Amino acid sequence: MVLRLKYGGHYALAATLAQHMARLLAEDAALLVPVPLHPRRLWGRGFNQAGEIARSLGTISGVAFDPHLLRRVRATPALRGLGGRARTDVVSSAFAIAPTRAAGVVGKAVVLVDDVYTSGATTAACTRVLLTAGAAAVTILCWARVIAPPAGD
Repeated sequence: MVLRLKYGGHYALAATLAQHMARLLAEDAALLVPVPLHPRRLWGRGFNQAGEIARSLGTISGVAFDPHLLRRVRATPALRGLGGRARTDVVSSAFAIAPTRAAGVVGKAVVLVDDVYTSGATTAACTRVLLTAGAAAVTILCWARVIAPPAGD
C-alpha cells in the first residue's frame, strides 16, 4: 500500500493508512509533523507521502498538523539500498526547523510521521532537530518497518 501511495500517486491511500495509525496516537500528542522531502524531490513527486498521512491523521484525531515546521535543507540521494551507517551519514544535518515556526514546537509532545522506518537514521536526525528546538517529547509513527534479514541471508 505504501509503495502505491509513494510511487503510484494513490493519494486516497494516505487516509486509509492514517485510519489504522490513528489508534496508536498517544493521548498527549499535541503536534503532527511529517518527515519532509527536499523541495526538488517534492516538486518531482508532486506530494509528500508522509505529509499526506499526517494531514489525514490530523483530520481524524483533531491533533494539530504542521507540514512546514520541519524542513529538509540539504538534498540527499535516495536511501534505498544503503546500510544504517551510510544512511546516518547521508541525512546528517539535512533537517532544520523553519525559523518562523520555531515557537510552535516548544514544550509540545510531537509525533513525527513517516511512511516507512528502515534504519532509523532519518527519524533520528529529525528527532534531534525537534528536541533541540524545544519539543517536550518526540514519538515516531510510521506505517511500515523494514526488518533486516538475519545475518548470513
